Amino acid sequence: MEANTRGTGRLPAAFLTPGSSSFLDFLEAHRPELIPGRQRLPEGVVEAPHGTTIVAAVFAGGVVLAGDRRATMGNVIAQRDMEKVFPADEYSAVGVAGTAGLAIEMVRMFQLELEHYEKIEGAVLSLEGKANRLTAMIRGNLGMAMQGLAVVPMFAGYDTDLGRGRIFTYDVTGGRSEERGFAATGSGSVFARGSMKKLYREDMTAQQVSTMVVQALYDAADDDSATGGPDLARKIFPIVSLITEDGFRRLTEAEVTEIAVSITDQRLTHPNGPQAPLL
Repeated sequence: MEANTRGTGRLPAAFLTPGSSSFLDFLEAHRPELIPGRQRLPEGVVEAPHGTTIVAAVFAGGVVLAGDRRATMGNVIAQRDMEKVFPADEYSAVGVAGTAGLAIEMVRMFQLELEHYEKIEGAVLSLEGKANRLTAMIRGNLGMAMQGLAVVPMFAGYDTDLGRGRIFTYDVTGGRSEERGFAATGSGSVFARGSMKKLYREDMTAQQVSTMVVQALYDAADDDSATGGPDLARKIFPIVSLITEDGFRRLTEAEVTEIAVSITDQRLTHPNGPQAPLL
């Protein structure tokens, strides 16, 4: 598949050959070396920045997906303002934990995969179908994962057929699970999940569920050094995205700042956060 350099404007034959609606299959056939999981690594131990905690929760109008901003490399903070939550298409989003560079490359490939399918088929892939496509991409990265460069995404979206939000989590082999209510992945996931377990209610509004996921990320940062909490001095706050019947929307910096500042102010008097009733 070589570029056309003769100035005729014609595409290479590979682009005109009928085939699968999968962009990943297209690369597999013509440029397999461009697939993230096929890249060759240098010998020895590879040090790379890692992203950490992603959380999600379903509410009455859809689903929220949020992530902290810290990337670590061993015991060092490699980046304080990494973005880990991205729109996959109009009605879905993906959050990434694991090796930062590979994770972002996988997200870009996933976005291309969904866009390519829509152009070829003239229809949008179902939410279940999108989740399955991501499974195949994670499985293709298994070789990298076995060398310590794992990517563990979380996929969430609004199912237009069912009229509700849904959450899917994965392991490094591509194993997929649909989560009910809420979910977390990454190094601080145990603490974030415990926090949401006490705070989550099915009848939450978009504002309430957004506040809950920021509370969960705060709790994760409180106990996991790889997770970054709200940074008031640098004005770095979690990324919070809502997916509803109106599509994907990332909360503005002002909206997230208001939530984070309110939580931080309350923690000055209640450092352990909101207290759930015993019964």
